[in-house]
Parts: sequence; C-alpha cells; structure tokens
Amino acid sequence: MQIPAVTDAIELSCDVLVIGGGTAGTMAALTAAEQGRDVLLLEKAHVRHSGALAMGMDGVNNAVIPGRAEPDDYVAEITRANDGIVDQSTVRQTATRGFSMVRRLESYGVKFEKDEHGEYAVRQVHRSGSYVLPMPEGKDVKKVLYRQLRRREMRERIRIENRVMPVRVLTAEGRAVGAVGFNTRTGEFVTVRAGAVILATGACGRLGLPASGYLYGTYENPTNAGDGYAMAYHAGAELTGIECFQINPLMKDYNGPACAYVANPFGGYQVNRHGERFVDSDYWSGQMMSEFAAELDSDRGPVYLKLSHLPEESISALEGILHSTERPTRGTFHANRGHDYRTHDVEMHISEIGLCGGHSASGVRVDEHARTTVPGLYAAGDLACVPHNYMIGAFVFGDLAGADASRFSTYEGALPAAQVREAHDLVYRPLRHPDGPPQPQVEYKLRRFVNDYVAPPKTGARLSLAVDHFERMRGEIDGMGARTPHELMRCAEVSFIRDCAEMAARSSLARTESRWGLYHERTDHPQRDDDGWLHHLDLRKSPSGAMEFTARPVEPYLVPVEEFTPVGGAARHLGEVHPENVATAGERDLAPVGSGVRAGADAPLGTFAASHSPRILELLSLADDQPELPLLRPFLSDPDPAVRRAAVATLSETVPAGTGPALAETLADPDPGVRAAAAASLLELVEVLPPGGDLSRGLHAALAHKDALIRATALDVLRALRLGGEAAYARALTDPAIEVRIASVRALVSVGALDAVARAGADPAREVRVTVARGLDRPEALAPLLHDTDVLVRAAALTALATAGCPAPYDETALDALAAPSWQVRAGAAAALGAAAPARAVPALAKALGDTNADVRKAAVLALLEHATSEEARAALATAVLDPDADVRAYAARAAAPA
Repeated sequence: MQIPAVTDAIELSCDVLVIGGGTAGTMAALTAAEQGRDVLLLEKAHVRHSGALAMGMDGVNNAVIPGRAEPDDYVAEITRANDGIVDQSTVRQTATRGFSMVRRLESYGVKFEKDEHGEYAVRQVHRSGSYVLPMPEGKDVKKVLYRQLRRREMRERIRIENRVMPVRVLTAEGRAVGAVGFNTRTGEFVTVRAGAVILATGACGRLGLPASGYLYGTYENPTNAGDGYAMAYHAGAELTGIECFQINPLMKDYNGPACAYVANPFGGYQVNRHGERFVDSDYWSGQMMSEFAAELDSDRGPVYLKLSHLPEESISALEGILHSTERPTRGTFHANRGHDYRTHDVEMHISEIGLCGGHSASGVRVDEHARTTVPGLYAAGDLACVPHNYMIGAFVFGDLAGADASRFSTYEGALPAAQVREAHDLVYRPLRHPDGPPQPQVEYKLRRFVNDYVAPPKTGARLSLAVDHFERMRGEIDGMGARTPHELMRCAEVSFIRDCAEMAARSSLARTESRWGLYHERTDHPQRDDDGWLHHLDLRKSPSGAMEFTARPVEPYLVPVEEFTPVGGAARHLGEVHPENVATAGERDLAPVGSGVRAGADAPLGTFAASHSPRILELLSLADDQPELPLLRPFLSDPDPAVRRAAVATLSETVPAGTGPALAETLADPDPGVRAAAAASLLELVEVLPPGGDLSRGLHAALAHKDALIRATALDVLRALRLGGEAAYARALTDPAIEVRIASVRALVSVGALDAVARAGADPAREVRVTVARGLDRPEALAPLLHDTDVLVRAAALTALATAGCPAPYDETALDALAAPSWQVRAGAAAALGAAAPARAVPALAKALGDTNADVRKAAVLALLEHATSEEARAALATAVLDPDADVRAYAARAAAPA
C-alpha cells in the first residue's frame, strides 16, 4: 500500500471521543450520549465483538447488594487485598454505585442469577463478604450492550467507527483535544478533534509470553496490547502501580481461567498432588499467588482444581458455565485429552505477567470521576488504576467518565501539527522498509525478554538488564517491516508493548521492597516496608522525554483498616530510575544482596456456515438498520431453518416491538435448532420483554409442546415475568422430563404455592427433590426429606433448616445426622444446627470440628459463628484456627476479628 500524506487525513470531530468499545467504553459512550453530547466511538476491531467482555462473563466478582454486603466492608476488603496501596475514594465509587449499575444492566437485558423469590443469588467466595453474583447468560452481555448502542436514539448521538486504531492522544492548551490513528483495513490516516477523550482500551494482556509460546494465547484478550497505557503516557498523564503485575492461576496447556470464582461456590477448591488444600489467603490476590507458586515449586506439586468429588448436578452446572460462557473451546480441550471433571481434576499453572487495574492495580491514575492528571483525558476499565475493580467497576467508571466528559464540547483550535506528524511516522514507518524483520519475530523476542528479566521473582540485576534490552529494541522495532494495514496495526501494538515493558521494569526497580505477594516479589528487597513505601508509585513522561517517578503517600482512609495506617503528607520526587551496574567483570562496589528463598450438550446453535442462502446476507444487512418486526417476519417463516435461526438471532439483537410474542410463536417451529434458538433468546431477553397478553398466551401454549426444552423454557419465562399461576405450574409436576419438573417446582416457589411444592417431595428424581428442599421454608414441610433415601436430598433438606429454623424435634434429627457416613449429610447437619438452640447445638458442633472431612468442619465453623455470643462457641472456634485446612482456619479467625 502507499503511504498517505499527512494532509490527506480524514478528520472527524465530536464532543466526546471514546477509544475502545469494550466494557467501559460502551458504557461511557451511552452515558455521554444520554447527557446530550455527540459521541465518537473508535474501535480497532468491531464493537459488536470487541473487548474482554465479548469472550463471555460467568459472573460479577464485586457486587455490593444491599442487604447482602456493605460498601464499607467492600472498601476494606479491597484495601487489604492490595496491601493498603489504594485510593479509597475510587474504590468506594464501585462499592456505592455497583448495585445501581447492576439494575441498569438488567434494564438492558443482562441477567443475573436470582432465586425463586426474585432475590439476587449472591455467593460468598471472599471470606469477609458476599460479592459474587453469577450471570447464567453471561456469554451474551456484549450482544446486549451492542443492542443498546444501536438503539435509534443512541445512533443519533453515537457514531461508531470500527477498524480505526488510535495511536496517540493529542494535547493542546494544557488538555486533551483529540487523537490520531488509522484505518486497519484501508490504511487511511485519521485525525479526530474532540472536547474530551476517554481511554477504555483494556489491560495490557500481551506483555509476558505464555508458557505455550503462542503470541496470542494470553489469559487476557490478546488484542489488548497496552494501547491505552502507551497513549496516556505519551499524552503526559501519570500512571501508577505499574510494578504490581497481574498474574493468575490458569489451566495447564490451555491458559484459560481455572475459574475458582465459579467452581468454589459449587464446592471446588485448589489442592496439591496429595489432595490437600493449601491456599491460606483470604482473596484472589498476589498473596494467594505466592502460596500457589510455593506449592507448585515444592515436592507437593503439581497443583489442581479439584472438581471430581462433586455430585453430578454440580458438575453439569459447571460444564454449562465453563464450556459456554467462560471459554467455548474449553470442552473441546478436555475432550481431546480424554479428561472429564467426574474423573479428572484440572491441572493448573501460573500465567504470564500483564498489567491490569481491574485484576491487580497497574493502570492510569484516575480520581473518583475517572479523570486523569491531564485535563479532558479520562480512563476507565482495566486500564484505570482502581484496584480489583473487575467488570462492574469498569461499567461504573465508564459511566463516571461519560458523565464528567460531557462538560466539554468540540475543540475548535488547530490540531497540534508536530504531534500529528509524529503519530503519522509511528504508523507508516514499517511501509518504508517492507522487508524489515517481521512483527511476530520482533514481538516474540521482546516478550521473551519480559519473561526472562521482568517476571517475578524480581531482582535489581535482572530488571536492569531488562531496561537495557528494551532501550536497545527501540531500533529493532523502528526497523520492522509491513506491507498491509493489518500488519501496520500489529507493528504499532509492538511499540505499545515495548513502552509497557519499560514501564514495568523501571517501576519494579523503583519500588525497593516486596509487596502484593507474587505481584511484586523482589528477592533483593524481600520485606514489606510500610514506613518507607506505603506510597503509590507514579510515573510520567518528563518534558525531556525521560520516564520519571514520584512516591505519593497513600491518603488517610475513608474506611479504617486495622492493618494499615496511612498518614498522607508530601510526595517524594524520585526522578529517573537508572539501571544497576550488573557487569560480570571488574570490581563491584557492593556484593549482590538476595534472600535466595521464595515466599455436555448439543453443538452450539446460531452458526450458519452450513447454509449458503443469500437470504442470510440480506438479513444481516437489515440488522444494522434496526428493522421493525414486519420486515423480519418473512425470514422467521423462511423454508431454510438456517435463515430462521438467523432471524431469531437478529430479533434478539434488535428487539423491535412484538419480539416477545414472535419468539413465543417460534417455540412451535418444526426444526429443533430453531426452537432452541428461540428458547435461548427468550431467556436472554426476559428482563426487557414487556409481559403482554400475546406473550403470555404463546408461553402457555408452549407448555403443551412435545419438546421438553420448550416446556421448561416456557415455565422459566412465565415465572420470571410473573405471568403464570399455581394451576399451570402445578400441572407440570407430573411432566415426564426432569428439567420440566424442576422448572415447575421453582415456579411454584415463586408464587408461594409451597403446599404443592411439598407434594413434589415424593418425586422419583433426586434432582427434583433437591430443588424442593431448597424451596421450602418450614421445618415441618421439610420433615419427609430429612429422612430421604438419597444422601444429597437429605443434605439439601438439612441445609434448608439453617434458614427455615431448626427447633425441636428437628434439632435431634440434625444431631443424629452428624454421625452419618456421608460427608454431605454431615455438612448439612452442621449447617442446620446454626439455627438450633445453642445449648443443644454448640457442644455437637464443637465435636464436629474434629470431623475427617474439611467441608464438614467448615460448615461447623460457620454454624458456630451463628452462636458467637456463646462463650462455649467462641472457645470452640479458637481451637479451629489451627485446623489443617486453610478455609476452616480463615472462617474460624473471623470470630476473633473486631466487629
């Protein structure tokens, strides 16, 4: 291709420029548009499929739901998880605004798991609070957001430019005024003038090299190459915490998440090769990763995620989440190795390093309004340094950025010519020597150096060598060759990775202590130094172009945390950080210092490659124009099932008026694939469908369909929309399909028809009886199930007594069950005794602390916490802090924690 002239740039303008169309960027664009601003959204891929969210999301890790958690508790939890280095005012934004964001997402059609009473099914994974909110249809979140962007009222305000990659933010008059980039398909040069710029480009996931050696086999979305980190740095914004890496425990040879946040609530946990639990940390954090690394490197390794002990119901549910929402290829990976969760535990290893504010603490410095230190420039999502902010935090800060950026209108002055020329040279330089080293080779070498010299455990010597290598590689990167716009994009990404690698190495050199466990473990400075380093480490580009540092004291906390006492005060300017002398010959001033010790289903529907019908292309072209239902009806009745499936997918994306009844009609389609697609769409859209009479009639008609999937779906949607009644739900209790009977029980619970639910306690299927037990709220109704022949049913009934109450004589049943041969029954009995009279319960629970099964001991500890006003209970809990199991110790320690 030819290099376009600088003067041939395509110039765009807007009030608010959003760079990145993922989680935070989408929300920022929507909020700014709602404020009446003209928004331009630039995405180097396509917004429909871009960002980490497009890969699917199994749940929310930080939902502070009123009645289930308190904002102050969450702020304290994050403060501890990040070893005290936090700006609590930013973390508190997520804590206080997260619930309203959950409700806003629900109004869009995102579904969060709820129980039969419509309450959020928040689960406890972190030991000091319940914040994990599963998302049963999390694979569709991005589709829901894209549907919002394409609403007519949003399209009038939001212009989306896909395949446009910004490389630099433009600044003038002391503020951000636009950006420069290029089209990754045509190669056209693009400039943008804007009133404000919001960076939402995600983490720097392509920093370290995965153990597999694949450049794009990263844990994070591999398109996230640190674009925003580099653009913020070159625009003059401060970055902070870059020495605090993101490192995760992943599946060996697959590099996908081991999914403890998903598996732990089902009963999964991490074990060494002897089957012993070993993680003692109270959070998925750097400290936990240190414990993980130590176990992995010891003679007790390798390490596994243990699932094989779980009952079939739990494993089936996990497979549904992990093989569809979390990673669609994961089921294939296991199948090709002959592995099954029922017979094989999942081997784990440690990921490559990356930079990520949302999962650790490395990002662009922002305040509680998402403002960076450059006026008019904002950062949100994994790019922003709001520690452990996760998905809900990305949405919250996208919303904050969009709202605050709406104060600005389009910049009217001249764009800075020198900055535009510099960006033009960065983009098109590889075309001037097309036979130069190809990008994959240069990138592999760069990231190999990251692994060799920057990944923990860190030393000053290795970090110094890293700085030397990264400086030298500037010339190699300048010499890369390219011939196409796509190759230009990859070359620009390598320059971003190099910038981030240098930031990581120099920041790690500057912080002369160890903190955050494995995230910043320096063997030559092995101790944490709160006196000298309870500071943020900020970096910026100096006027001379050098990377300089400031140690900024942590401000006094809004929420006190006993372990840390920040005092604020003046910042400490460090200036440039120079490499150490690591020569191998000649005299040394000092000897090197180091400790030397380290701390099931059918094939997916909705793909249409098998059909060559031109009608599908016609349908796809219609979808971009938000068609009304009459235009789509001919496709819903097309003779080709593939066309009808595509029409259902278009309905779920565009949601014109009448979508609900149309999908309900499609439940009667003769093709099972079309019916399944319609059922999935109804479940996806259940939060946003108006509960009209036509929809109700269609769903009630579907209750008589021959397909069990359709009958179960109809029950679930009727329940969610409050369109059904006891009579219709009760008829399904005799359905031949287990999944229909389970849906019937859940529906009956939702309308309070507990007498009918209790009658279902005689169902021949264990799964149905377990669902019945979970839905009953009176001990006398649970009585038959307490003596069920199936151990899982008895366990569920006993567990239900913990909330239904456990008066006499049910407390006697629970006491007897503590001696049952099945650990599930013993664990349920311990849970039940948490609601019994202390005089009967506490002695038995204290004895249960010696049970051979760790899950029983954990249930006993949790039940004793319910009786913590009893001196005998507190004495028993004091003995449990020495338990060999990490979970039992941690829960027992809560009894000694201050209220």
